[in-house]
Amino acid sequence: MLTFVTSALGLGIIAAMAEPAPPVTARARARAELSRDIKRLALRQLADEGAGALSLRAVARELGMVSSALYRYFASRDELLTALIVDAYGDLAETISTATAEVEPGRFRSRWGAACHALRGWARREPHRFALIYGSAIPGYRAPADTIAPATAVMTALAGIVDGAARAGALADVDGEAVGGELAAQLDGVAHVLGEHSPAPVLATLAGAFGQLIGMVNLELAGHFVGGFEPADALFDRTVRQMAAGLGLQDLDEPGRAAPEPPA
Repeated sequence: MLTFVTSALGLGIIAAMAEPAPPVTARARARAELSRDIKRLALRQLADEGAGALSLRAVARELGMVSSALYRYFASRDELLTALIVDAYGDLAETISTATAEVEPGRFRSRWGAACHALRGWARREPHRFALIYGSAIPGYRAPADTIAPATAVMTALAGIVDGAARAGALADVDGEAVGGELAAQLDGVAHVLGEHSPAPVLATLAGAFGQLIGMVNLELAGHFVGGFEPADALFDRTVRQMAAGLGLQDLDEPGRAAPEPPA
């Protein structure tokens, strides 16, 4: 009976996928285009004045619209900010995934490096968008639940590298402090969300590495390396390699690599 039901559901899904999508109306296209224009101008405001100064009225003026018309697209400043935040997380996660996909399978240390450099490159190209998601809190704005999954996508793109190494037996044993108590419970929850199979100490190190990564990029964008580490390429590259070593990431073709059995 279960097989029959599963097969029937599968056939139903296939049939639904085979059905042509309903045509996009001219009105829907116009709405999507105007929504893109609103977000484009809002991003320009962010770049010029910061997220705290974002104004729907100012965006409406630039579009030659009355502000009441713009509110039909975004009901409030916070709704527009949320849309920009979701877009930024999605764009960054896709950038990281694209960069890692270009690295040969099994080269987990190299994938980590590609991911970190992709994140930094995106942040340098889009500093106002990076600040929107990883900068200071925006006065008066409280991120809704809609932003949780997009935010997780960035961490998942990085965690997937570590998880892949653990599954392939390319995660070296590193001396690490045992994890217990409150942190162990927190890591269990994080592992569930990320679909991680790495040991708890490795996952804790990953969380710390992520914080270090975001912190270094923020310091660079804020100009704190000027006069000392400018450009910061060599420092960043060294730090990325240290993160990979701390996580125990290895390339499967690495000379002299001990190949432990992959986890069951």
